[in-house]
Amino acid sequence: MLLAIDSGNTNVVFSVYDEMDRQRGCWRASTDPHRTADEYAVWLTQLMTLQDLVPDDIDSAIIANVVPATRFGLKTLCARYFDTDPLTIGDPAVELGLEVRIDRPEQVGEDRLVNSVAAFASYGGPLIVIDMGTATTFDMIGSDGAYEGSVIAPGLNLSLEALDRAAAKLPRISVKRPQRVIGKATIPAMESGAYWGYVGLIEGLVTRIKAEDGRAMKVIATGGLAALFAEGTDIIDTIDQDLTLRGLLSIYRANRPAPAA
Repeated sequence: MLLAIDSGNTNVVFSVYDEMDRQRGCWRASTDPHRTADEYAVWLTQLMTLQDLVPDDIDSAIIANVVPATRFGLKTLCARYFDTDPLTIGDPAVELGLEVRIDRPEQVGEDRLVNSVAAFASYGGPLIVIDMGTATTFDMIGSDGAYEGSVIAPGLNLSLEALDRAAAKLPRISVKRPQRVIGKATIPAMESGAYWGYVGLIEGLVTRIKAEDGRAMKVIATGGLAALFAEGTDIIDTIDQDLTLRGLLSIYRANRPAPAA
């Protein structure tokens, strides 16, 4: 079985797939650069037992990681507890099947390239893939599947944290969809600014990207807040929460070592 690991700025997601590409389990932990391989193993192997899985079931692994400080711990986890040398996105030996047509290809986040692979395989192109995480990214995929550029904006939760730190009299709020745009008190006004302001960001950037590019483009959204914001706009065509993991699975299948003769 395959252990796919998506290590992002906020969470690390672990997913196990069997030989038929069926997901057997999926678990999420907060990203902590100080967490050791042993700590990951204690947490993960206990959760695996709830799905009738044991470490010996894992015979391969693949990692996408945008937090360099977690790389050693995750690779050690795979080697020490699952006896496998993981494929790592960004390693020159790992083929993505994706041309990156930007000035500095090495600067594109691994998760965004993986998303692009999965999105093009599922929906064709051209596409805009919006990933609503710590940052909100708008990635463009061409009609031939090439990665063609992006827009990067602060994520909503990051913006709310900055507001909480900088404005002493404003309370910390949760993210939800208000029924009214105009708030009649401080908290409803903040909730409206957070939600409808962010909807405006999404709609404005997608509209400008399409106008500048000139092609009809599908819009795919992923990430923890995707479903919530899709409720407030019709500019998003599809929500796909499994995009990154499905991309990792696809890349692994294309790169897995040939079986021994």
